[in-house]
Amino acid sequence: MSRLLIVVDRAKDWSPYYPSEDVLTFDEYLQFSAPASSRVRVINLCQSARYLSRGYYCSLLAEARGHHVVPSVMTLNDLSRKGLFSLQLEELDDSVVNWLEASGAEIDPATDAREATHEVRIRTYFGQAAHAELKPVARALFDRFPCPILEVVFKRRKGWQIESMKPAAPADLDEQEQDVFAEALDRFSSMVWRKPRTRRRYRYDLAILVNPEEEMPPSDKLALKRFEKAGRKLGINVEQITRRDYMRLPEYDGLFIRETTAIDHHTYRFARKAEAEGMVVIDDPVSILKCTNKVFLADLLKNNKVPTPKTLILSRDHKQSVEQIISELGFPVVIKIPDGAFSRGVTKAEDEVSLRAGLKTLFKQSALVLAQEYLYTDYDWRIGVLGGRAIYACKYMMVKGHWQIYQHGESSSESGDFETMPTYEVPRNVIQAALNATRLIGNGLYGVDIKQSGNRVAVIEVNDNPSIDAGVEDRFLGGELYTLIMQEFLSRMEDNRRR
Repeated sequence: MSRLLIVVDRAKDWSPYYPSEDVLTFDEYLQFSAPASSRVRVINLCQSARYLSRGYYCSLLAEARGHHVVPSVMTLNDLSRKGLFSLQLEELDDSVVNWLEASGAEIDPATDAREATHEVRIRTYFGQAAHAELKPVARALFDRFPCPILEVVFKRRKGWQIESMKPAAPADLDEQEQDVFAEALDRFSSMVWRKPRTRRRYRYDLAILVNPEEEMPPSDKLALKRFEKAGRKLGINVEQITRRDYMRLPEYDGLFIRETTAIDHHTYRFARKAEAEGMVVIDDPVSILKCTNKVFLADLLKNNKVPTPKTLILSRDHKQSVEQIISELGFPVVIKIPDGAFSRGVTKAEDEVSLRAGLKTLFKQSALVLAQEYLYTDYDWRIGVLGGRAIYACKYMMVKGHWQIYQHGESSSESGDFETMPTYEVPRNVIQAALNATRLIGNGLYGVDIKQSGNRVAVIEVNDNPSIDAGVEDRFLGGELYTLIMQEFLSRMEDNRRR
């Protein structure tokens, strides 16, 4: 059974809104108890969220009781640390900046002229805003700092930035704001805190995070359907969610990320929240951290003697980068930014002119660039590893006339051919290199890219979010591949329940 509770300081704080048995005062919530098997959701609307205030204790008690609360104690603590939310608004949406520019101006009574001010104050409500232009920033802030009512102060310096943020309460709102808040609460509660569904005949619930708009997702639509089918055969209800479902995560027992991951991205925030909620999560936050940055990965593999191409880590401020590359690696040479994916941000330089041009371009994107010896092969191995064992193997062929398995044009991308085979037909040193590399990362699902030249094997990278597409990676195992992955989730979720 699932129940929603709204907690306020005093009963009169809720007087502008419809009465509800789900609204409790803080003192009533102190005495509240629920069956251990029930799921309780709490919206904390107490007036003060300062450390050791009623609002703080409300969230603290909710978490101690196993209730899922908004805002969480972590969010309240994060809102007290200004360094976490200094956000450059130009990076979000032009409409936000234009609105701030228009709002950050006042009429001078003496001259009747508009004069720029340096501060604008707004409130957001469950990721919504009264002004349509502010919806992108309201949504982004709610994703990072889930808080029912957030008071945000923007300040203009070189550009508009967030100067401060703090939780607010219904008692702080005027009549117009009360209407906006009530509408946002209604939308939020009907979307997120809904009644239990008939799907409870399943033992577990697994969310698969996807982005329907992604150009090259880790799994295509047919593969996602096969994950759902495999999960349901094992008693797992599998449901696709998107970034808009961040606050729904506590409904599930596990999270499977099937969207390209990055650190400064909602996929990482989903992974962190899922882990904090005690859910089984693949990709876990540590794997995302280790795999998405090639600088970290290159150093990790080198220091642990996993075979790799010879690699240099170059700084933007190092004036002798070109000379060092020519001296130690020669030509051709591969240069890449640390966080590229699907062969993006990777260039092959054939001579000094192309090397200098490539470094100039890449250093505009990153303070560090990797240079790597070029190993010619007709294909790259991709070894899929789950929980410390190899579960599939593919040969990804280079695009015809190109040196990579992906070639990106202005309007489209092309990939080379492939060959899928049983892992027992793969050379033993290739499998062992993949296992040695993933052992340094964790026990999740990884795709290890390996080049083989004669007896030499070199790990190119470890992907925390490997491609599993219908008709490609599953060509040999078929539906068994999806069952293996769902079985891993089942085992881990059962372990969680026994704890």
